[in-house]
Amino acid sequence: MKRRGTVLVLLSLVLGLTAAWGANNWVQGRLADDDGNATRVAAAALAIPYGTKIDQRHVRMVELSPDGVPDAAVMKLDDAVGKVATMDIERGELLLATRLADHAGGSTLSALVQESMRAITVRVDDVVGVAGFLLPGNFVDVVSSRMDRQSRRAITETILRNIKVLAVDQTAATDHNEPVIVRAVTLEVTPAQSETLVKAKQEGAIQLTLRNPKEIHVAEAPKEEPKKAAPLPAPRRVWTPTSTDVEIIRGTRVDRTKAKI
Repeated sequence: MKRRGTVLVLLSLVLGLTAAWGANNWVQGRLADDDGNATRVAAAALAIPYGTKIDQRHVRMVELSPDGVPDAAVMKLDDAVGKVATMDIERGELLLATRLADHAGGSTLSALVQESMRAITVRVDDVVGVAGFLLPGNFVDVVSSRMDRQSRRAITETILRNIKVLAVDQTAATDHNEPVIVRAVTLEVTPAQSETLVKAKQEGAIQLTLRNPKEIHVAEAPKEEPKKAAPLPAPRRVWTPTSTDVEIIRGTRVDRTKAKI
C-alpha cells in the first residue's frame, strides 16, 4: 500500500509538471503572436485640456490589437506633437486626428477656429457673461435688446443660436469649473453672424444665455415680415343740397321759389 501510494504521488507530480509546462508554452506562444501583430498608437499620457498645444510629455505610445485600433487613431508621435486639442482629452484616452487641429503659428486660438468660421470678441460684465459661468467649449445664444424709435418700446429677440465659446478673456483652456468673472468672451461665428452681432451691439445691448451642451439645435424658420394692411379707400364725399326749387301752381299760374333745407 505504501509503495502504491508513493507511485500515485509521483505520477501526479509528473502530470502536474507536464500540464504546467504545456500551459506556459501555450501562453508564451500567444504573447509572441500578439507582439508580432500588435499596432502602436498614440495615447494621452496625462489629461489634455481643451485648447492645449500638445508636446511630447502629453503623449505615450501603446500597443493594441489591429482589430481594436480606430480609423482616426494617431499612429506616430510626430503626428500628435505640435497639434492643438479641440476638446478635453482624458488620461489614457487614444489620440484621434479628428480631435486635433493643426497649429500653423501664432496663438493656439487660431487653430481652434473651424474653416469658414470667424472668431469675434465681445465685451461682457458679470451679468452678460452669465455670472462668470461661461467656459471655453460652452455654447450660448445671443439675445439683442434695442429701443424702437417709432413706438418708443424695447424690442428683445434672439439673434444668434448655438454659438460656441472659444475663449474667455485671454484663456482658451480651463481646468476648473468655478465661476470666473471675465471682461471679454470670444465666440465662433460665420462672417454673416459677425455682422449681425456687431450691428446689434451698436444698436443696443446684448445678453448671452448658456445652453445645455446635449440640447439638439433645431433651426427655426425665418420670421416673415408682417404684411402691411392695404390702405383704406378715401371716403366718398356725398353732395347734400342746401336748397331746392319749389313750384307753386295756382290755377294757370306757376310760381317758383327756393326753399332752404
